[in-house]
Amino acid sequence: MFFVRTGDGVKIAVYDLNPRGKQTVFLVHGWPLSHKMYEYQTELLTSLGYRVVLLDLRGFGNSDAPSCRYGYSQMADDIYTVVRALRLHHFILVGFSMGGGIVTRYMARHNGYGVKKLVLLGAATPSLVKRSDFPYGVSPESVEQWAQQTITDRAQLNENFSRMLLYSSHSNAIVNWFRSLADEASGIGTLQTAYALGTEDMREDIQKIKVPTGIFHGVKDRVVPFELALVQKECICNSTLFPMEYSGHGVFYDELSKFNRLFLEYIQEDC
Repeated sequence: MFFVRTGDGVKIAVYDLNPRGKQTVFLVHGWPLSHKMYEYQTELLTSLGYRVVLLDLRGFGNSDAPSCRYGYSQMADDIYTVVRALRLHHFILVGFSMGGGIVTRYMARHNGYGVKKLVLLGAATPSLVKRSDFPYGVSPESVEQWAQQTITDRAQLNENFSRMLLYSSHSNAIVNWFRSLADEASGIGTLQTAYALGTEDMREDIQKIKVPTGIFHGVKDRVVPFELALVQKECICNSTLFPMEYSGHGVFYDELSKFNRLFLEYIQEDC
């Protein structure tokens, strides 16, 4: 692990594994977790010779937790800072949940700098919440409840979220592990990004994605409804949808073997 300092002075924790690998995969985690959520993809990718770059978004994991500036544009800029610092080119960018929204903003705000292929996992894009002219997603009130519970009982919020993450039957130990990742996050980061989840709108951003895009989404997702994956497929040219029939929000783990197989097949395809 090392730190990359952003333009506003925040230190972002970065993990660069197998830096001489044949191909770079940059993994961006979701709310309210950290880079550790990708443990079972990181091991696989590095064993196959890939370079794997991960970060902890500001407010999460080992990164600084400033008092403000948790919007998607700022966090997309954080990714851009890391990309430039590591001189990444022709890489595969992956974003889960909130991370999917952030990488959508990155593709628009930074013109997809360096990205040859995009992967969206249970992505909270183009809008997590329903709007007067966007009937998909969850109610604004439900996201507001997450924010309010962050203020009053973040421990219970993390417990609830860890149990909503998975659909298929798994050990209590893995559920508790996901909760522990959420517990490691800062309270202010969890709160401020909860507000961002309820307000950020990527409907214009998503139209600017021009690279091949794989969309992996759990059909049983109770956090980011599957209907948003259908919207993503419709909005992004040259996109491929992989519906995970027995997965919830944690599409990267619920059907682990199947997901890893399909994920590898997709990133190995020629663009």
